[in-house]
Amino acid sequence: MDELARNYARALFESARDAGVLDRIRDELEALARGLRESRELRLFFNSPYFSRDEKRAGVRKVVHGADERLVRFLELLAERHRFPLLDRIRREFDRLWAEHNRLLDVEVAAAIELDEGLVREIGQRIEQQTGRRVRLARRVDPELIGGLVVRVGNVVLDASVRNRLERLKREVASAA
Repeated sequence: MDELARNYARALFESARDAGVLDRIRDELEALARGLRESRELRLFFNSPYFSRDEKRAGVRKVVHGADERLVRFLELLAERHRFPLLDRIRREFDRLWAEHNRLLDVEVAAAIELDEGLVREIGQRIEQQTGRRVRLARRVDPELIGGLVVRVGNVVLDASVRNRLERLKREVASAA
């Protein structure tokens, strides 16, 4: 299923990119996915095998007003092929492709306490300088860290937390015994 969702997402992404409407399609796709998450009736309608392809295609036109025609046709294709259950996976993959296209890098900074905004911004700027990519910065408080920081850059984790240091020390002591 994930491979199928990636193929659909790539097709939509390439169509939107070639037409110069990537941001618009991304926003509209997110709005639709949010609408489906919030409306049980819409989810049941589009995901149910009891409604015909024609009913679902007509439903797309009723639900999606003013959206880019490429997206509307794409959604009709999903409805026709009973692929609406893949929509959230397609949206996530489209978002990943969009971020890659825009050279965005997700960075999360976690600390035991709320960090100063200036410090978090400086961490983001340094990562931008080192990677040559724009950073989408998120931060969170995790009291279990005790102290220090955990910085997640894409798929790489830099753990400089007190909890991590204590766990390493514990393993070293246990292996020495």
